[in-house]
Amino acid sequence: MKPRLKKALLLAAAGVLLGCNLPFAGLKPGANEPAPNLTMTALFGSGILGSLTPAAPVEFPTLVLTEEEELLVVTPTVTMVPLTATPELAATPTPPGLPTAPPTLTSGPATATLAGRPGGAFSAAYFASPPTLDGNWDEWPGKTYAAAAVVYGQRETSADLESSFRVGWDYQYLYVAAKVRDDRYAQNASGADLYKGDSLEILLDSNLWDDFGSAQLSGDDFQLGISPGRGGLDGPREAYLWFPSGLAGGQSKVKIGAVAFEDGYRVEAAVPWSVFGVTPGPGVKVGFAFSVSDNDNVDQNVQQTMVSSAAGRKLTNPTTWGVLTLQ
Repeated sequence: MKPRLKKALLLAAAGVLLGCNLPFAGLKPGANEPAPNLTMTALFGSGILGSLTPAAPVEFPTLVLTEEEELLVVTPTVTMVPLTATPELAATPTPPGLPTAPPTLTSGPATATLAGRPGGAFSAAYFASPPTLDGNWDEWPGKTYAAAAVVYGQRETSADLESSFRVGWDYQYLYVAAKVRDDRYAQNASGADLYKGDSLEILLDSNLWDDFGSAQLSGDDFQLGISPGRGGLDGPREAYLWFPSGLAGGQSKVKIGAVAFEDGYRVEAAVPWSVFGVTPGPGVKVGFAFSVSDNDNVDQNVQQTMVSSAAGRKLTNPTTWGVLTLQ
């Protein structure tokens, strides 16, 4: 580059720099001036810009280029590129709804632990049609279980008190059928005293998983009594819930059928799942024990004996109960 042209370009650059009047150079906030962290909108509204005195313009000598130098000054050419519209992103299709599978238990006792629970393991057969509650077992599928272990009082012989039972279910009811050997039927009590006469009892832990190892009753443990008939098997039948105590009272929605038999009596009962707060379904497991109370004294309301499906049954310890699985 020729010295003369170089000098001219340097002078032009210096002129641009000197011509920039920077209003904030050397400005310090005073008592009546806003702090420097104002937003740009606040800054223009503060009056600072209007109060500044512009610096005097700087005059520059006129630059005269020769014909040869003018040819060397290149004016940049800007090529306009047409804007291309940004394509819209295709919406990701939502997959069709998948069938909802039953929740998988991520915790809870192992199968081996369940099988080893001291109160025994039982299964309830599914009823496609509800059974007739008339004491007849012919329509009952599934296994027959014994409830013959004495857990309260004493008995002279098995003829004095012994029982066997079956369990079934559908989506409305838990069904229980019992054959009871009893040489004398005596039930003159009712309500909360109903256990002081011949009667059945269901213990059910509706939330088996969360408190499987708890040896104390909680709000999900239920004790339900069933009277086959006050004053006789043809008398008024009733069900009573003792526990949880906050729900204690008569259960009029429980359906009961009873009939005398050769050496005792038979009972069939349908208990709404709503009594236990259970949502039934295949594979559902609940804590369970079935028991029968006996009174041979028709003149006095007293519980003399109780036999149970759980040999070590303790009312206040759900870990002594068994496990019932809905098939």
